[in-house]
Amino acid sequence: MAKKSLIARNIKKERMYQKYATKRAQLKADGDLEALQKLPRNSSPTRRKNQCAFTGRSKGYLRAFGMSRIKFRELANEGMIPGIRKSSW
Repeated sequence: MAKKSLIARNIKKERMYQKYATKRAQLKADGDLEALQKLPRNSSPTRRKNQCAFTGRSKGYLRAFGMSRIKFRELANEGMIPGIRKSSW
């Protein structure tokens, strides 16, 4: 489990990104780089980190499901993810 502070920091970055997304897109379209630099750093989409929604783990993150490989395997074995089941041949 990731530290609560890291999870909270990533949530804060996500909120700031959502807040400035339209303004950032407008400034990019206009080519106003000086005004773009004056926006908060955490409003940039590259500052966000992909983290598991359940555990906060950042390594082994599956984008399609929004969780780490470990949590994905646990939930898949329990049958909690629709359309996913353990393969056998």
